[in-house]
Amino acid sequence: MIQTDILIIGAGPCGLFTVFEAGLLKLRCHLVDSLPQAGGQLTEIYPKKPIYDIPGFPSILAGDLIKNQLEQIAPFKPGFTLGERAEQIERLEDNSFVLTTNKGTKINAPVIAIAGGLGCFEPRKPPLENLARFEDKGVEYIIKDPEFYRNKRVVLAGGGDSALDWTIYLADIAEDVTLIHRRQSFRGALDSVEKVMDLAHTGRVKLMTDTQAVALRGNGKLSDVVIKHKTEGEQVLSTDHFVPLFGLSPKLGPIADWGLTINKNAIEVNTLDYSTNVEGIYAIGDINTYPGKLKLILCGYHEATLMVQSAFKYIYPDKKLSFKYTTVNGVEAFA
Repeated sequence: MIQTDILIIGAGPCGLFTVFEAGLLKLRCHLVDSLPQAGGQLTEIYPKKPIYDIPGFPSILAGDLIKNQLEQIAPFKPGFTLGERAEQIERLEDNSFVLTTNKGTKINAPVIAIAGGLGCFEPRKPPLENLARFEDKGVEYIIKDPEFYRNKRVVLAGGGDSALDWTIYLADIAEDVTLIHRRQSFRGALDSVEKVMDLAHTGRVKLMTDTQAVALRGNGKLSDVVIKHKTEGEQVLSTDHFVPLFGLSPKLGPIADWGLTINKNAIEVNTLDYSTNVEGIYAIGDINTYPGKLKLILCGYHEATLMVQSAFKYIYPDKKLSFKYTTVNGVEAFA
């Protein structure tokens, strides 16, 4: 059986940063993730997507962020169980937990930190009759490599950050970029909205609001997207790719059966330390919920930092916590 101080479920950016913060306090970590590699959505879904809100980086690719984080935590030598799903937990007489994965791996720890992002997820798909017929034949729900769209005609759909960010990014790569959105207002960052508006004003992208896709056409491969304007009727857009970016539909999976307080597929936590209703279990990142919650990587880093401080006190209630800035001794001194 694997022994550790903090068992982290989810090896995405928040889970990885938990290793760093725990390492500063001499706490060992072991991470479990159903994906075959560390990085969560950033590695699996959009490694080439630029991220703009990481302090110190005006822009960094998602894959590069994970690469940097793995380098950052290397001195603390965390353990990894990848390609296995956290299945069930059991509390022992000493109040610690044993987690068993779907492949039978057992990990024992006094603290569990759930950093599972959105949990198990699948893309939200538009209600188009023949959508499945064109999947991987011109219809994609995730952009993994933007070079795939170089010199191609692309129709994006959506009003959130992903749709806006990819519209901006593909404007320099694709031959023709069209963004359609069923409303006039967007849910994404105001700066991204302004950038898309500027690109549309200069003709570098086409922006169509109050518009949605109603049909797809093609002979074995996508060739047209039929869109419908709120006031102007239908229009046919010739395209090579249609990418509806409507977000992900999250499912907690086995975690939902662990006795945690769940609210709309998210785990309720105490913002004092991001603890759950089950003593010894914490939840950080996109998988948790509380008043004022923002689903940002930056916020997940903050939650991880406070959670680790609380976890140390939970594991060592009689030990004085002495935290020093890394600028004093350097990271290696804590490893």
